[in-house]
Amino acid sequence: MALSLAGGHHPRRAASCGRRSGQTASLRAKRETRRDDRAGRSPLALSLARAVVSDDLSSFYTIRLMQERIQGSGADRPEAPYLDRHSVTRSAIVELRLISGQTVSFMSLSGMTVALKTSSSSVTQQQWWHPTRDQCQYGLRKFRQRPVLLRVKAISGKLDLDFSDPSWKQKYQEDWDRRFSLPHITDIYDLEPRTTTFSLKKNRTPLGDGDVSSTDMRNGYVNKDDRALLKVIKYASPNSAGAECIDPDCSWVEHWVHRAGPRKEIYYEPEEVKAAIVTCGGLCPGLNDVIRQIVFTLETYGVKNIVGIPFGYRGFFEKGLKEMPLSRDVVENINLSGGSFLGVSRGGAKTSEIVDSIQARRIDMLFVIGGNGSHAGANAIHEECRKRKLKVSIVAVPKTIDNDILFMDKTFGFDTAVEEAQRAINSAYIEARSAYHGIGLVKLMGRSSGFIAMHASLSSGQIDVCLIPEVSFTLDGEHGVLQHLEHLLNTKGFCVICVAEGAGQDLLQKSNATDASGNVILSDFGVHMQQKIKKHFKDIGVPADLKYIDPTYMVRACRANASDAILCTVLGQNAVHGAFAGFSGITSGVCNTHYVYLPIPEVITTPKHVNPNSRMWHRCLTSTGQPDFH
Repeated sequence: MALSLAGGHHPRRAASCGRRSGQTASLRAKRETRRDDRAGRSPLALSLARAVVSDDLSSFYTIRLMQERIQGSGADRPEAPYLDRHSVTRSAIVELRLISGQTVSFMSLSGMTVALKTSSSSVTQQQWWHPTRDQCQYGLRKFRQRPVLLRVKAISGKLDLDFSDPSWKQKYQEDWDRRFSLPHITDIYDLEPRTTTFSLKKNRTPLGDGDVSSTDMRNGYVNKDDRALLKVIKYASPNSAGAECIDPDCSWVEHWVHRAGPRKEIYYEPEEVKAAIVTCGGLCPGLNDVIRQIVFTLETYGVKNIVGIPFGYRGFFEKGLKEMPLSRDVVENINLSGGSFLGVSRGGAKTSEIVDSIQARRIDMLFVIGGNGSHAGANAIHEECRKRKLKVSIVAVPKTIDNDILFMDKTFGFDTAVEEAQRAINSAYIEARSAYHGIGLVKLMGRSSGFIAMHASLSSGQIDVCLIPEVSFTLDGEHGVLQHLEHLLNTKGFCVICVAEGAGQDLLQKSNATDASGNVILSDFGVHMQQKIKKHFKDIGVPADLKYIDPTYMVRACRANASDAILCTVLGQNAVHGAFAGFSGITSGVCNTHYVYLPIPEVITTPKHVNPNSRMWHRCLTSTGQPDFH
């Protein structure tokens, strides 16, 4: 995702209007403006070049700041390309501080859209002819006979949108439908479907060809044209809290995705199918629940040959690791314990080697349970199978306690992790409350997304400071975290802090080391925070009793709670329904409370992050009462 800004050329007096609106520019800004004017450069363009970028740990994209001279005829002529480039993530907020002092923010949302936000009204292609107040408001000013135009254009990797084009919405919708269409085995094979063998009858007798009656169907099948709406809130303004807009006017555009569930027609003969299940990445509450439901649903269709691949993708190539036969009897009670019945591992062999193994084993369906990295692997396997024209359905099930998979309301394991985190937070609270100047510090999981820390802080009601990767902060200084801890000890006598593992990485020495999955190994901010707090209070001569709790592996190794168990059940069932419907390269998830299928490439574009402008983060701040640490 990139954002293209075009500002009109205007002479040196453009910055002077800030004084009239009560927003006097600093002497430094004025000196820079005069110097740059003498060089023939646009103050607006220089303001954009000095953009302040709010950064995080995800994949980086580029915002291109381009200066164009808007002539009376409407033709565009590029100015000198001296503007800086800034790397930002798709979830980052970019603040363009104009010389007049007004701030204009651009936020890219959901990994696919861009919105313009200002402190008053939205700006699109518009001429600032008159009143001076509006001209000053955006740091723009008409000079002589030439109006200034600010043009906004969103550029994605697949679609170039010009919001001045009346048909942009139709183009966007067409591009959305194309991107979210589901790959199907009929894309490479000329196949005719057969009547489903999945029955809702109590005796579970598989239906034969043409043996479907209206009473048997019980309206339990999903039509292939059924869709679910991804977003349901219509934002009136980009200034609305948590607003997710495509254009500067926050126009309403419907985002439809495929509804999940059993179809009337299937593309596999169940008696001939060999299905395999693999669990990848780290542990997560609910893995055994998903395995169990996949096996149950496959048997309901009539599949007899079901195997488990041990220890992730490693099980496809590691000598000595044999596939495990699975059946209802084998998996009946595995949901009563945590961990993975099949075992997990990170990393794997080359995609071609895995597909070679799939071919050799004569696997027809592969169910991959894992997070973003495992999904990327599943998509690579899907693409290789299509290249070889194999009739194999690759279906993923999203697993991560970090809840960082794009578009999805939540992933299984997240609710359980938040619930388990309460035990650690409660222990930290009791320790801090019982000590003189007690401080409880809890570190929770969350590499680049602070959902666990945020939700655990909200649900406990005992957290005074919550630090997450998406919101920058400082530890030292007048407005730093340590100063706030002093205030808490002076006013209430104790405090409790919750930090996500990926928070504050910009304050630590960066490491280029990666784990087997290719993830950057993070510096331990929890330990760093612990040391900083101890040193700070020792230096100022104030006694402080700090207790540090790291329940990282405790929250992911436990059994799924009731909420996650239900989610695992539905996701596992829908994965099987999707495979029999002939889809491949898809994942089963829950969006806007509805269960849907999504193409894997769209959900692995970038991790999902906490939106610092969202109502949920605002609720967390209200609960903790913490200030801005800048």
